[in-house]
Amino acid sequence: MDRRDFLKTLAAAGALVTVKSSGMMDVMASTMPATATASDGKADLAAIMNGEPAEMLQAAMKELGGIERFIKKGDKIVIKPNIGWDRTPELAGNTNPDLIAALIKMCQDAGAAEIKVFDHTCDNWSRCYDHSGIDAAVKKAGATMVYGHEQSSYQNVEIPKGVSLKSAQVHKAIIECDKWINVPVLKNHGGALMTCAMKNHMGIVWDRRAFHSRGLHQCIADICTYKPAVLHIVDAYRTVATNGPQGRSASDVVLTKALFASPDIVAVDTAAGKFFTQINKNIKFEDIEHIPDGQKHGLGTMDLESINVKRVRL
Repeated sequence: MDRRDFLKTLAAAGALVTVKSSGMMDVMASTMPATATASDGKADLAAIMNGEPAEMLQAAMKELGGIERFIKKGDKIVIKPNIGWDRTPELAGNTNPDLIAALIKMCQDAGAAEIKVFDHTCDNWSRCYDHSGIDAAVKKAGATMVYGHEQSSYQNVEIPKGVSLKSAQVHKAIIECDKWINVPVLKNHGGALMTCAMKNHMGIVWDRRAFHSRGLHQCIADICTYKPAVLHIVDAYRTVATNGPQGRSASDVVLTKALFASPDIVAVDTAAGKFFTQINKNIKFEDIEHIPDGQKHGLGTMDLESINVKRVRL
């Protein structure tokens, strides 16, 4: 996808407003109408494009009011990327390691007392942690890599609001932390159609098979009601557009250079979902059923007109 086609995709997805160096804003044609302005001036959702992972994170956090809005001095936090697959960063099966390193630095600067990073991988955990580049990035940044491949690391919890999922074994790192940040990679998925912020919750539980047998979309929405993350940062720097969730080859990957961030999991999946379905036009946004299921749970809003959305091109 060349730059011209990518800009058309972003515009069709309602993904951005261009911020020029002069500070003036030029609204691109989009399907996302003008949004309301929050009383405190902080964005509810930031959509950033055309940058490297670390600089797009910086831009998003500037619009959202800074990491200090979410992380306070002394907090013990968990960062939960997608590390599910034995893939290198170029194949986009996992969250970009540069994004995770930049987020760790932000949380350290905010005074976090402890930062742990983990995922319950699908492929061999050691190869996933290594080949994704995340293990090395986390350790270099000075955070703690936690492992999720042993059932003893999980504890059974009740899901009071669950419709199909009434309980689950959740990783103790999530249970015990003060706050956690959800950092998925945006990509195609055979069953859920799209992996994003809500789908990334499958990596906090031990038995993912139960989701498939009880109704995948509803179970995804149900698990999101347990101890919601304070912030969701969607890595769309590279996107597995087809043959997800791991992709078969580099031909499945599109260099999209985008990032979406919000404390509202439904809103961020709505924005990213509309963006994704412009990349893979064989998938209809309305068929990604766990997003409206999440809205029914009161986890957030699909009505992007009702929130303050900042869309920025670097």
